[in-house]
Order: sequence, then C-alpha cells, then structure tokens
Amino acid sequence: MRTTTRIAGASIAAAAALALTVGPAYAADGWVSANLKPVPGSEVAGSGTAQVTVTGNTIKVEMAASGLLPDQPHAAHIHFAAAARHECPTIKDDTSGDGTLNTTEGGPAYGDIVVSLTKTGDTSPKSGLAIDRFSTAPGGTISYERGSIKVSDGVAEAISRGQSVVVVHGVDHNHDGKYSGETKSDLDPKLPTEATDPALCGALHVAPAGGMHTGGGLSGTTNTNGMLLAVGGVALAAAAGSGAFAARRSTRSRG
Repeated sequence: MRTTTRIAGASIAAAAALALTVGPAYAADGWVSANLKPVPGSEVAGSGTAQVTVTGNTIKVEMAASGLLPDQPHAAHIHFAAAARHECPTIKDDTSGDGTLNTTEGGPAYGDIVVSLTKTGDTSPKSGLAIDRFSTAPGGTISYERGSIKVSDGVAEAISRGQSVVVVHGVDHNHDGKYSGETKSDLDPKLPTEATDPALCGALHVAPAGGMHTGGGLSGTTNTNGMLLAVGGVALAAAAGSGAFAARRSTRSRG
C-alpha cells in the first residue's frame, strides 16, 4: 500500500511538473480579429476583415479585402514591436509632411513585420517584399487563407494578446492604375513608394468574453465574411471545450 501511495504521489508530482512545463505553450491559444480600414493619406476606398487563430506556435490567417488597386501585387503582413502603439497610424505619423504615409512612418504605430502573408513558401519577415508570392488582388479584391504558419513564442503571445496589426500595402497616389511615380520606396529603392505604402490597416483585437468579435461588414464579400464568422464560432467552442476538460481533470485530481 505504501509503495502504491509513493508511486501515485510521484505520478502527481510528475504531472504537475509537466503542466508547468507545457503551460506557457497553451497560454497563447485563442483567436483575434481585425476590421481593415484605409490608412490616412492612402486615398484607398477599400475595407476588409482579418482573423488569426493561434494554436501554440502555429497560426491560421483568414483575410478578405476589397477596393484595392486591381491586378497588382499587394504585400500583406502581421506587424508587431514591443515599443509600438499596437494600432494603425494616423496622419500625425506623417513625419515628412507630404500628406501620405510610407511603411517606415507607420512603424511607431504598428511595429515591424513579424509574419509575411504570402500565398506560398516562406512566411518570415525575410519575405516581406516577396512580391511574386502575394495576392495580386484580382478585380481589387483579396481572399486569403493560410494555416500551419509557424511563429515564435513571442509573436504567438503578442497576437493572442491583441498587440499585433494587419497591414495591406500598395496604393495608387497618381491614379494611373499601376505602381509608378518618381518617389521611391523607403523599403526598396528599386520600387516606387506606391508599391509599398500602407493601404489598409487593422489592429487585431481579442474577442470579448462571452461573445464574438466580428469586426465590420465587407461589401461584396458576404460569403467570405460568413466563413470568418463561422470559423470564429468554432474556435470559441473549441476553447470552451478545452477549458471544461481542464476543469473536469482538475476536479478529478482533487478528488
């Protein structure tokens, strides 16, 4: 009997140690959503929604947007920096005073690139300007979904805490239907600034307790919005089920 008690006690201690070890990985689990709106000075009349589901060190991103420059590549990223304001920039961030915002000027608001929302291949900040792997916005719309994106502990935690921002880049200041102009990009002098200036932006927010955070409607993309809402509901249900299981397991342990 004493041997059995010692083994049971050791098992409980081992389980407690394991819980402490794996606990932080589960702390980042959750989902966040954003309402994408035009960046001040961009002259973009578009809108959109984005949702990110976090599971440990893996994220799934779903995004729909419209009103963008048609048939041109639009780089899109998740941004974060500890020192950033974790929000979209305002025209007050226009340090050059030219009435528009480039990516660097928006940095104090949304931070650095932490995830590149490419359609294929690498998703790290190294692919921030991989123009050939971003959506070209056919007809001015983007419908994006990609899962199994690996991120660091810090990025997963920042996203799940609602401290990151989704930014879609690419504007048409001179209204000629393409990326052009004499002003060069602050990120790559081989590109015009129109190709990399922020167009749409939305801060990713945590869903309120007991409800769903759905953001705003997206004109012309009702089906995609429905998909985002449905997936969000599934994520909440899964989270609730996981919590209930943990509670039952805790009760059995105490018993």
